[in-house]
Amino acid sequence: MASNIITRLPKRNLHLHVATSGRIPAAVQRRSFSFYSCWRSPKSAEHANWTPATHGPFRPTRPRQQLLQKHQLDGVPAKTVSLNIDGHTRDFDAAFLRDSCTCVQCVDPHSKNKLFQTSDIPEDIEGTFQAVVDDAKGDSIEVQWKSDVKGFGPDHRTRHSLNWLRRAFDTEVQISSRMRHDDRVFWDNKEIVKANKWLEYDDYMSKDETLFEALTHLHRYGLLFVRNVPESEESVVSLASRVGILKDTFYGRTWDVRSKPKAENIAYTPDYLGLHMDLLYTSNPPHLQLLHSLRARTPGGESFFSDAFAAARQLREQSESHFKTLCTFPVTYHYHHPENHYHFTRPVIETFPSPEGTEPTSASIRRINWSPPFQGPVQAPSGTSTTPSLREYIAASHAYEKLLSAQENMYEYRLNEGECVIFDNRRVLHARRAFDASKGERWLKGAYVDNDVFFSKLRVLQEKFEGKWVADGVVRPAIE
Repeated sequence: MASNIITRLPKRNLHLHVATSGRIPAAVQRRSFSFYSCWRSPKSAEHANWTPATHGPFRPTRPRQQLLQKHQLDGVPAKTVSLNIDGHTRDFDAAFLRDSCTCVQCVDPHSKNKLFQTSDIPEDIEGTFQAVVDDAKGDSIEVQWKSDVKGFGPDHRTRHSLNWLRRAFDTEVQISSRMRHDDRVFWDNKEIVKANKWLEYDDYMSKDETLFEALTHLHRYGLLFVRNVPESEESVVSLASRVGILKDTFYGRTWDVRSKPKAENIAYTPDYLGLHMDLLYTSNPPHLQLLHSLRARTPGGESFFSDAFAAARQLREQSESHFKTLCTFPVTYHYHHPENHYHFTRPVIETFPSPEGTEPTSASIRRINWSPPFQGPVQAPSGTSTTPSLREYIAASHAYEKLLSAQENMYEYRLNEGECVIFDNRRVLHARRAFDASKGERWLKGAYVDNDVFFSKLRVLQEKFEGKWVADGVVRPAIE
């Protein structure tokens, strides 16, 4: 480590409140850190395996002498540590900090697999907490364990950066939506016309920077276009495979949107097809849908799109009761044919869990389920003490549909041959105007990609271009 870097410590008071099951002096209960004693611990640093790339951004410093400082507590073990982060007190259980250790003793550096089980942690585990300041790597907390997991020696240390601790607290259930989704842009026609993104096929296929740009834009807006796509039925496979494995369904790995007689799906007719999402009758509908235009030689058939998240936010502003109804009323979707019978029930608006005693908000929207052509008979027409009635749902869905289909909220575009649209099937509704199949051919080649595949690629690219700390902060919550 270079020794010609200056670190000017910022003025701060980092308070640690160390709580134990017994009574301890007030002086020990709360510590005010001024970080004046120097620190060297090669063994701890080795076990921490801690770098800016893996544990967070670093602050720029002026070129003077580097100082790595640490305030040492007086060694009182505790089950809880309370940190003053961003002016708020955050409590962390020692068991949580132990379970989250990523040192080389706890996580294999090659396979990235955990080398101990959560159930191995002693129920009475306690730690001695030490605050570390390092302007190159970021401030952190180091823990020495009392009654550690069996097989770990007294030299084992756990290090967590304050950035990691801040993010860990923010991923608690009651606020899990805020950290990972406040970069989403809710759009209407004016916004998407201004922000719409078109990418060249060759750039998308050959440059990881362009792919990262594409996936980031899809995460924020849910809608993207690619031009100059080769005239081949395999082109949509190539486009989807850049993200990852394609989702195989009973329609096949890819599928054709063409007009045909006695169609088993309204999409395979020349008729008007209203705003909807695909495969809501399955337990895990696809995240991305790709539609590549191979033939566009008939009048009509314009595609249009609507941001269902934006409409849900507008609905909540207009009527809290309608919004709540769509969050709770169970809607059944089905696909029933001789060779396939799919069936699933879900509310129109799914939200992240809200803090106890509070109602869901538009900021906590997780996904939307809206597919009228595939809706089946409802299961709770009369309602219950916790479920709205069908009449309440009809009123709420009517208000929501008006917002979804409002001219100012939709984006309309007629795909030309050699163009592909990619959109978030759990957020952006798509539709199609009727066309005259007798006057030409309209042929789209389609494919799906699952949400796990999409977010995996997004994290990989984010880690490559922005660092692991940022990538981890954008993952979707693991709560289902």
